[in-house]
Amino acid sequence: MNTMRENDATMLRGAAIPTAVVGVLAIVVGAVVSGGKGALGALCGAGLVVAFFTASALVVGRASRGSAYAAMNAALITYMTKIAVLFGLIVLLKDTTAFDTKVFGLTIVVCTIVWTGFEVRTFGKLKMLYVDPERTDRY
Repeated sequence: MNTMRENDATMLRGAAIPTAVVGVLAIVVGAVVSGGKGALGALCGAGLVVAFFTASALVVGRASRGSAYAAMNAALITYMTKIAVLFGLIVLLKDTTAFDTKVFGLTIVVCTIVWTGFEVRTFGKLKMLYVDPERTDRY
């Protein structure tokens, strides 16, 4: 049976690899559609999605070794942090001309959908127990 760390690594790989592939495709499409600024926008968008979701997976995976309450708290805190950072980035970058903001936004949406879809797919294939029969403490 897979340990929790192996499951966490499998979940991360199962979502990160397809998202990275889609991110590379988005960079190519961004370059074709909008030149260098489109490619840079897609790179920034894909990088943001991969960084945010990887950070969440690592933090929640680590916290889940403690208890279900710790995992839920970690998930909520990382979610709120990501929302705050994303809001700050939107305010900070709203008038930027460094990259194509439409390509940036679209890449974020597409990569988020890909990450979430493959995370669900990977979770379904893992067949993880939702109850750990070896744990003696019960919440």
